[in-house]
Amino acid sequence: MQALPRDNNKRMDLLTPRLIVELALLGLGTGFLAGLLGIGGGMVMVPFITFILSARGVGPDLAVKMAIATSMATIIFTSVSSVRAHHKRGAVRWDIVKRLAPGIVIGSLAGSLGVFALLKGSVLAIFFGLFVGFSATQMFLDKKPKPTRQMPGTAGTVAAGGIIGFLSGLVGAGGGFISVPFMAWCNVAIHNAVATSAALGFPIAVANVAGYVISGQSVSGLPPASFGYIWLPGLVVIALGSVLTAPLGAKAAHALPVKQLKKVFGSILYLLAAYMFYKGLSG
Repeated sequence: MQALPRDNNKRMDLLTPRLIVELALLGLGTGFLAGLLGIGGGMVMVPFITFILSARGVGPDLAVKMAIATSMATIIFTSVSSVRAHHKRGAVRWDIVKRLAPGIVIGSLAGSLGVFALLKGSVLAIFFGLFVGFSATQMFLDKKPKPTRQMPGTAGTVAAGGIIGFLSGLVGAGGGFISVPFMAWCNVAIHNAVATSAALGFPIAVANVAGYVISGQSVSGLPPASFGYIWLPGLVVIALGSVLTAPLGAKAAHALPVKQLKKVFGSILYLLAAYMFYKGLSG
């Protein structure tokens, strides 16, 4: 991989007021949407971070990978505040968290240490576009899986956790797009599934971030202030903004027509998916 040209390194090294504002707005917006609609901020963060990095001279392959890794790193902070709120209401099924966590860690490390590092950013961008397009379609259809069985045994939960952690690491998301439907299918009440998914976001994020940091150490051309594939300025500013507005979004959810808003947001997600397809096909 070629190193960034010197002028681009200078551009990335300078945390300008404009860049701070862009990152802060992204954090504030994704945090509010996450609280309002109950969706992970990664679906919004990854395309916008990709755009911000690309506009500052980072190559398309590296921009996509850093966007996914940085988005995942923010979940470490946002999941803590979210879990505290759910735990106070007694909604988190900690027994399920304990059963899924081992598989999640294994799957996350397998993805972030192995497959993520081997795949081109263009492939990851296309995969992300498919994931966002699928999520948008789910919002429009608003279909919930019917509870047809109970949680599986040890082998089944480890396998399920592995799939959740692995796929989450490839798209920079907290795993709710798989874990919530899976738990609902296993006869877990939907409010418990959502709360438990928020708790699972922490081990997903920690394990994947560890993999991104390790696998990114040998990569050349990373912009200044990077820790492996993690872009630290983006992480700090976005995380601060999202932690501030997530509780506001949760409060607004009780006063606003969330079902209608989800359909509007689904339309926006299709546009973001199209952008990532474009990055993948042109990268």
